[in-house]
Amino acid sequence: MMTTTTIRLSKELKARVAEAAKRAGTTTHGFILEAIADKTALYEKRADFLQQAEARYENIIATGETIAWDEMKSYLKANIANADAPIPKSRKLVR
Repeated sequence: MMTTTTIRLSKELKARVAEAAKRAGTTTHGFILEAIADKTALYEKRADFLQQAEARYENIIATGETIAWDEMKSYLKANIANADAPIPKSRKLVR
């Protein structure tokens, strides 16, 4: 079921949206819906990322284990080059 929401746009913004929609080959309505969906997806991904980062940090604090940056950097470079590289093992943090 679709609901209706009213938004107020300045004349300038309305004209910009209409022009952008025209260039994109869609209607103003479709353009606005897509923009809202894209922005919503972006913030959902950001929230998921932050949640995952927090969980990983909590795991580091709880276990004291992490992967040395030089090992991870080498792994990432190999991964980008499509080379088979073993995932580095985590170890206790040395202070």
